[in-house]
Amino acid sequence: MTALPTSTLVVYALAALAEIAGCFAVWAVIKLDASRWWLLPGLASLALFAYALTLVEAEFAGRAYAAYGGVYILASLLWMWGAEGARPDGYDLAGAALCLLGAGVILWAPRAA
Repeated sequence: MTALPTSTLVVYALAALAEIAGCFAVWAVIKLDASRWWLLPGLASLALFAYALTLVEAEFAGRAYAAYGGVYILASLLWMWGAEGARPDGYDLAGAALCLLGAGVILWAPRAA
């Protein structure tokens, strides 16, 4: 069983921030009646998200994306708390823990060569 390199954690954190910020820009335009100009930095943020995931050291893109999903869920709850002021409840945290556990299985499961 190998440990996840710190650089991968940093890349996943950057990807999550970029994805959530980009998606929130679209949300703000549609749901909060924000200026359509918010779509420009939102699209740039989504492009950064896609690029960041190419920096993950993984044999297959699908495995890198699947493991990222657990990180994204936790980051989304942190966004909800920090940016939107809604504190995650116990069910949110339990669900995030299950997803992170699943991401760990995807990343660290011993595989035949």
